[in-house]
Amino acid sequence: MEGAYFVIGDGYALYQGAVAEGTVHRHAAFQVAIGVHGEVAMDDEAGNRFSDVALIVPPMVGHRLLPVRELRTLFVEPHCAFADRLRVVCGSGITPAPGMRGLREEDVAGGRLSGELDGRLLDAMRVLMDERIPMTALAARVGLSPQRLRALARAELGMPLARWRIWRRLARSAEALREGRTLSGAALAGGFADQAHFTREMRRMMGLTPSEVVRALGRQPRRAV
Repeated sequence: MEGAYFVIGDGYALYQGAVAEGTVHRHAAFQVAIGVHGEVAMDDEAGNRFSDVALIVPPMVGHRLLPVRELRTLFVEPHCAFADRLRVVCGSGITPAPGMRGLREEDVAGGRLSGELDGRLLDAMRVLMDERIPMTALAARVGLSPQRLRALARAELGMPLARWRIWRRLARSAEALREGRTLSGAALAGGFADQAHFTREMRRMMGLTPSEVVRALGRQPRRAV
């Protein structure tokens, strides 16, 4: 992964570098995967293969990346304004999107909120960014019943808020890695039980391990002594 890099911004993350053959995983964000030197290819859970200069994967759609020499992949969280654009061009599964080939970090940055999602759902997501709160209390805070909040999240996000909460915990842990924390310290920052739990969830939801992220950040993994 020489030359790889990984950055986290407000509502998005960007990884660029080589990709080995991966396992099936599901993001709680939109993924725009761009082949830097040609096409990028991936399989869905049914074994159907997709390839193009750029592919969009909606939240919680299982997929497996094929090896590529250099991939630029942007993770766009569904509450962001740029996700509204992706919802327009993306189907319910992996979608070829050659028009996204030139997408850059500055195109998705800015922190503006979606104009399409229900405001109460956006409020709930903002709370989950900063607090660990039971879902019943979260629903009451935004003026919904727990059942209505769950239904709203599934209808507009395509996933339960529990998945979103894990994704945000991963983002906190990845940010801790960027700040130079140890692998175990980053796991603790995200509220994971231990480093092994952190690694399993990151592989399951991002297709990367914490050690791969650390190498993409340009340093060797540090372990607690």
